[in-house]
Amino acid sequence: MRSNISAFLSGLLFAIGLGVGGMTDPANVLGFLDVAGDWDFRLMFVMGGAIAVHAALRPLIHKREEPLFAAKFPSFSASRLDSKLLVGAALFGVGWGLGGYCPGPALTALATGASRLLVFVPAMFAGMYLAQVLQARRGASTAR
Repeated sequence: MRSNISAFLSGLLFAIGLGVGGMTDPANVLGFLDVAGDWDFRLMFVMGGAIAVHAALRPLIHKREEPLFAAKFPSFSASRLDSKLLVGAALFGVGWGLGGYCPGPALTALATGASRLLVFVPAMFAGMYLAQVLQARRGASTAR
């Protein structure tokens, strides 16, 4: 129960930060990505703030034996660049550039009732589902 409350509060704080930082407005995001045109630099401060908080707190957090709300810290087995990572990152970037949303801000912006999100969010979830299906098929075919 304690970890559910922590997850909810973390998500709520994240959503509020996205809203305050302007990340839920695709015009801001697309303006930031338009470095060759009328570039809007303001999201650089949002990104810089996130990087600064992470850089300051990560060493302190990892000095602990275990996290506050989980049994152990996550471990990541992937340590090299592969085609799946590069293609996934490229698709994410293209989708972000075309739509002006990435998953967190899109879910947060659903509260605005914007009609384009009623298309974007289901398409995003369909893409996530399709990726899982393809990955499961690939895993099943390599296990034979």
